[in-house]
Amino acid sequence: MPTDAHPGPLRVLVLGAALRAGSSNARLASLVGRMMTEAGAMVDLAAMREFDMPLYDGDVEAEGGVPDGALALRDRLERCDAFVIASPEYNASLPGVVKNAIDWVSRIRPQPFKTKHALLVSASPSLVGGNRGLWALRVPLEHLGTRVYPDMFSLAAAHRGFTEDGQLTDPALQERLRETVTAFLHLVEADARYVCLQRRWYEFPGDRTEAPVTQRAED
Repeated sequence: MPTDAHPGPLRVLVLGAALRAGSSNARLASLVGRMMTEAGAMVDLAAMREFDMPLYDGDVEAEGGVPDGALALRDRLERCDAFVIASPEYNASLPGVVKNAIDWVSRIRPQPFKTKHALLVSASPSLVGGNRGLWALRVPLEHLGTRVYPDMFSLAAAHRGFTEDGQLTDPALQERLRETVTAFLHLVEADARYVCLQRRWYEFPGDRTEAPVTQRAED
């Protein structure tokens, strides 16, 4: 019988997905990271520029394998219980550099995104705060088996959304972000610490009532 054994704090990779160093999404990632640290998590704050990789090309992969940048991102993902992506919105969708990183990392086995918990946040000067880009970002992540948290956070008018010390100018939005971060960590904690939670599988209602108990949904 498995035991509830997960010593130490939760580990979360917080990725600022914009390449520009002064990006609003870098500031949002930093704020989320501080909130998670205050909540007791161990945060690995990263920027997309740390993971340099060419555009995905099957010939490049066949000749030289997966590039070092994708392997480095894989390593950071594997060391964490969950990850956060603070992503800009480009033309109502996700940035190409983000999709390219997902495509490269997805080529690695075992597949690093599978069963990881993810929280998606965005900051944009637009009135919808990058929300359309987050809906597009959910698609490849969920396809790869990531458990994307239902509640996403989008900061509109981000060019005037931060105080000088990196907090949000709107106290109500600051509180909503904190509540979202806290709830997400509670979910990750339940999955990471209580691994003995089990479930029964049934093909049809009432079928196989003596079905064996399985450890995980993916079993």
